[in-house]
Amino acid sequence: MKVTEGTKSRNTLPDIRATEIMAAAGARELHDGEVIIVGLGLPEVASVLAKRTHAPRLTALLEIGVMNPAPRDTPVGLADSRIFYRATCWSGFLDVMGMNLHRGIVDAGFLGALELDRYGNVNTTLLKQESGKIRYVNGSAGGNDVASLAKRLIVIMRHEKRKLPLAVAHLTSPGFVDGRSREELNLRGGGPSRVITDMAVLGFDAKTHAVSLLSLHPGIRLEELVENTGFSLHIPNDIPTTPLPSAEELRLLREEIDPKCVYLR
Repeated sequence: MKVTEGTKSRNTLPDIRATEIMAAAGARELHDGEVIIVGLGLPEVASVLAKRTHAPRLTALLEIGVMNPAPRDTPVGLADSRIFYRATCWSGFLDVMGMNLHRGIVDAGFLGALELDRYGNVNTTLLKQESGKIRYVNGSAGGNDVASLAKRLIVIMRHEKRKLPLAVAHLTSPGFVDGRSREELNLRGGGPSRVITDMAVLGFDAKTHAVSLLSLHPGIRLEELVENTGFSLHIPNDIPTTPLPSAEELRLLREEIDPKCVYLR
């Protein structure tokens, strides 16, 4: 199969990007009437897609205090005023993170990750280079709060062995630490439920809390997935194929939500 620009090393359909499959898969994890906190990038794209298709009553919160925005022209940061367009509320960090998340009414957190390990622990703080040097990145911001307190966590990221190690280089946001339940960890939130990559949709085993394979994206070989994962996956005997975006989902993604391919490239 021909690989589209921006998805080299990933087998996908010739006219559908891997990022579009990821966005559609992420949107399907969000349900009508839910309250969610979303990060920038593909989480934002997926949440807008969900709201414009099957989840019109979805309430999306941005940690800086923006509620229910209808972003225009693909905003590139929380300070980009295009992300505030038609928001129902412009408040502050404490309103979203305190009055909503800490009060326990956020159904899902939707974040990106630098690294994610076999128990769904997330690193967004630093990367250890082969030379031994440490490169510091963004850190937690609201990520730790979201991972600790949202009823479930969805993570979206590229599928690479270095990004999916056995253990993260730095535990920024907790999943099922050392395979322990959230009750054992004294964390109110339900923990990670889905990891959406450019190769597959992953979930978590109810008993071991370790990552398991839920579906492979079209054109991805199981051997390729295993080679690009830094830990053992629970793999079912019959592996479903991730559904492709519908024609209407592709139209929305390409013409309205991210027409310049800022995040879908």
